[in-house]
Amino acid sequence: MRIVIVGAGAVGTYLAARLSSEGQDVVVIESDERHAARLQERVDALVIVGNGASPTSLEEAGIRKADLLIAVSNSDGANALACHTARTMGVRRTVARIEDEELRSGLPGLGVDVVIDPGEMAAREIIGLIGHSGISDLVEFARGELVLVGGIVRKHSPMVGATLMDLRAESTWEWVVAAVVRHGETIVAKGDTVIHEHDHVLVMTTAANLDAATEFMGMTQQPVRRAVVVGATRLAELTADHLLDEGIDVVMIDQDNDRCRSLAEKHDRVLVLSADPTDPSVLQELGLNGKDAVIGLTGWDHINAMACMVGKALGAATTVARFNRISYVGLLGGTGIDAAVSARLAAANAILRFVRRGRIHSVATFKDTDAEAIEIEVAASSRAVGKLLSELNFKSGAVVGGIHREGDVFVPHGGTEIMARDRLILFALPSAIHDVEQLFTD
Repeated sequence: MRIVIVGAGAVGTYLAARLSSEGQDVVVIESDERHAARLQERVDALVIVGNGASPTSLEEAGIRKADLLIAVSNSDGANALACHTARTMGVRRTVARIEDEELRSGLPGLGVDVVIDPGEMAAREIIGLIGHSGISDLVEFARGELVLVGGIVRKHSPMVGATLMDLRAESTWEWVVAAVVRHGETIVAKGDTVIHEHDHVLVMTTAANLDAATEFMGMTQQPVRRAVVVGATRLAELTADHLLDEGIDVVMIDQDNDRCRSLAEKHDRVLVLSADPTDPSVLQELGLNGKDAVIGLTGWDHINAMACMVGKALGAATTVARFNRISYVGLLGGTGIDAAVSARLAAANAILRFVRRGRIHSVATFKDTDAEAIEIEVAASSRAVGKLLSELNFKSGAVVGGIHREGDVFVPHGGTEIMARDRLILFALPSAIHDVEQLFTD
């Protein structure tokens, strides 16, 4: 598949690296020569210096043979125009990153098939994480009835030191550990996998068993009553609005007096403080306790991390930090940061579904592993139909964690028979994704 990406910023670079590593024919158009040169050194893709909305640049990128154009530059207008120009030149599908709500209302007829707003996606992810303190990942499938929940295994978890086979034998509720991330390495879980303290585990279960899953990892749940949002960014404002809608009190902290004045004028239900969020005395004066959350959403990774670590040390129940550099995330286990969010990954999750085949209904990526969780519909012609899950010749890089069948959802076992039109929730390493798609869609 030929994919043309406009923009080599954080989102464009991430997508280009991921898609090219899977063997996709990727072409990137970037107007900044330095960004283009940097990307060309890192990614096995054709990088063109030019204007992504220009017919000349699009022609050079081979847009007439492309299956998809992804416009993710920092300019909403440029992204919309790139999609419009590409559509007139024959591209099949277009995706645009557009944050301006007014611009979205004028998009019909411009050739934009799908609009993504990374900030809004990240804000909604934060709300889900805050609602279940201590977890690092929460991804919904099958209209929210199946969940993939991630977290760092605590010392007192019943999982520590046990094999998954033994844990399943003793369990009274249904679950599957899809993967274990240990020291930066992703292990697709098997029956003889032993869980260690500080492992990052990804557990698939039904939504009704979400609390049981968090307790399984050694977490204790307390409802968050107040959230301290660090930063005055657009993501911080979106998150504050969602928190208020959930009935959670909000405090916002930023060092810029003008930004704080603007925040106070726009958000009359928010307590706004102009102060250094990394100064322990600032958070200490708020009297943080087990019903508080600290959320670092500035544009600076180190400030977000420090604010969360200080908040955790002062008694906050849960902490969430925004990161631009995903490489930081795998280093944070046990440091006082419970979860990390990334607008880049939020955008990638939305876009990857359009890169996959037509029977892929959703895709989720994660912060410290390059594996994906995929919701895929089993074709009637698939050679997997009628076979037991244990009979399928999976590579070691994939596991089925959940099934949505005719309105019912459940966690499968080796004796589960695969049926046509089942929606399977699969966790797969990049090396296994192609084979998995072929097995269930051909």
